[in-house]
Amino acid sequence: MLDLSIIVVNWNTREMLANCLRSIEDTVTDFAYEVIVVDNGSEDGSQTMLRQLFPQVCLIENDENVGFARANNQGMANCRGRYALLLNSDAITTPGAVQSLWNLADTEPRAGIVGAQLLNPDGSFQASHTPFPTLFRELLILTGSGRLVYEPWYPSHGPEEDKGPQIVDYVEGACMLVRREAFEEVGGLDEGYFMYAEEVDWCYAMRERGWQVWYQPAARVVHLGSGSSQNRRSEREADLYRSRVRFFRKHYGDRAAWMLKKLICGFTALKIGVHKLLFLASGGRAGRTVVSLRHLSARLRDV
Repeated sequence: MLDLSIIVVNWNTREMLANCLRSIEDTVTDFAYEVIVVDNGSEDGSQTMLRQLFPQVCLIENDENVGFARANNQGMANCRGRYALLLNSDAITTPGAVQSLWNLADTEPRAGIVGAQLLNPDGSFQASHTPFPTLFRELLILTGSGRLVYEPWYPSHGPEEDKGPQIVDYVEGACMLVRREAFEEVGGLDEGYFMYAEEVDWCYAMRERGWQVWYQPAARVVHLGSGSSQNRRSEREADLYRSRVRFFRKHYGDRAAWMLKKLICGFTALKIGVHKLLFLASGGRAGRTVVSLRHLSARLRDV
């Protein structure tokens, strides 16, 4: 058995993927490890690039985009490491980051998942660890008031480097180290989530089975963000809301899920109106496209 299996899911992020893999080669030096790339039917030449530049990488090729959860589960089903590091293709590991995750997991036997401190490309803090969602927190997110009242990265906590490693509710899925015994006992990611909230659900399941979720601020990983999502912007917002509702129904019940649906649809209607006004008032220089209520309602209907 190897020390570590690094699993990277890719969908049409060829250049980001290459940079991610180079960062692994440059910074992960103290382990016997393997890299597994699960490609979700990319059409940008990612597979050819991998064969030419990274022939040592194990490539699993899907014919279509099967989603983040299922693809990561494929990687974990084929990995040989004591630990699996789930790493986004738009993430860059910095020197010592993986070692910090490993050291924490190795000294805390009930640590099922350990997450990193995520950074924006300019080095500023990016949401990294967050309390489990509630209806009140969702209301603050939807209205945008959470970031005004609390912190700019709400609902996530800040870097909290002075606190050192700590047990948290959940960590972001861009970089998660998971213990083999934990994912073998709890199971993999819920494949009912196509994208978004699958890591929230997984951390929730880990906690329910007695495993701990840790945040390690010493493990600094640059996360470019929206590496795959930028190729499907029209679907991204609907996917995000659908996943939130699924989480609420699964863990909090039908009534909570129904209330969240009403909040989402109500504030989406308001956003559509606001952005249309901004677009008209600015001559097209302001405002953005918001998912349509018709499309959103269809996506939320069966969840």
